[in-house]
Amino acid sequence: MRALLVVNPAATTTSARTRDVLTHALASDLKLEVATTEYRGHARDLARRAAESGETEIVIALGGDGTVNEVVNGLLHEGPAPESLPRLAVVPGGSTNVFARALGLPNDVVEATGALLDALATGSERTVGLGLANGVPGTDDATVPSRWFTFAAGFGFDAGVVGRVEQQRERGKRSTHALYVRQVVRQFLGEQHRSRGTITLSRPGEEPVEDLVLSIICNTAPWSFLGNKPLYAAPEASFDTALDVLGLSRMTPAAVSRYGTQLLASSPEKGPRGKHAVTLHDLTDFTLQSQVPLPFQMDGDHLGLRTSVNFTGVRRALRVIV
Repeated sequence: MRALLVVNPAATTTSARTRDVLTHALASDLKLEVATTEYRGHARDLARRAAESGETEIVIALGGDGTVNEVVNGLLHEGPAPESLPRLAVVPGGSTNVFARALGLPNDVVEATGALLDALATGSERTVGLGLANGVPGTDDATVPSRWFTFAAGFGFDAGVVGRVEQQRERGKRSTHALYVRQVVRQFLGEQHRSRGTITLSRPGEEPVEDLVLSIICNTAPWSFLGNKPLYAAPEASFDTALDVLGLSRMTPAAVSRYGTQLLASSPEKGPRGKHAVTLHDLTDFTLQSQVPLPFQMDGDHLGLRTSVNFTGVRRALRVIV
């Protein structure tokens, strides 16, 4: 099979030697082309060319969730076509690797490569749903390009945390879970709207949900990981359904303590819940609008400030080797 291996040389948990070993292992079973990313968005461009060529059968992303997101957006540049587009495979090389781990893949790059070779030998794959974010007509964000996400997006508080982490990484800090925890605290201390939110969630045929401080949009569960511990913001979220939402309307110290404790204790059966928590399951189409510009992130990539985003849950969007 013809395959393209897209390598992020800055992947957190891989070295040049490890990447060479993995490349040789994959090349023993595949007709492999290797491309190393050189700039932000390069993985997207490489995957798009692979999809347009009509010759590549598999695109393998070696990197973290950001690399996977770029590859997915390249593959789906013209929209979903699971039967005709190359299949996606992932070798996790980032600090968290939520998408790969949610698929049940090992978090170790060597073990994941072995699992990928086994899956290729047996023809093991699944078709997963994805989320799509668009600009909202008639708003300042109307012309923002559409973008796919694989596991989660955030509008408000959690996106602010992601932005703070990216700033620290640009200053040379390593992406660790301790770094994330510190930025959560700093984002909370600087949050201006924690007692009354500015976000409204609207969906066809339903009353709007108003005054949200935080909105997490999940395409699967778990939502993230703290080390080896999975965190379930929306336990019912699945690659086989549309999108789930967790919204919080208050983030006072007491509320943060309560919902933070619930998140740390979350499981596939139980997530955050309570008076100021809103949980919605299997949404195909909805819009988030804010009275003030708020941070926005998808798959852990901070995308700046937005006042509105429209979300679509697309079932059976892409085939993935598992």
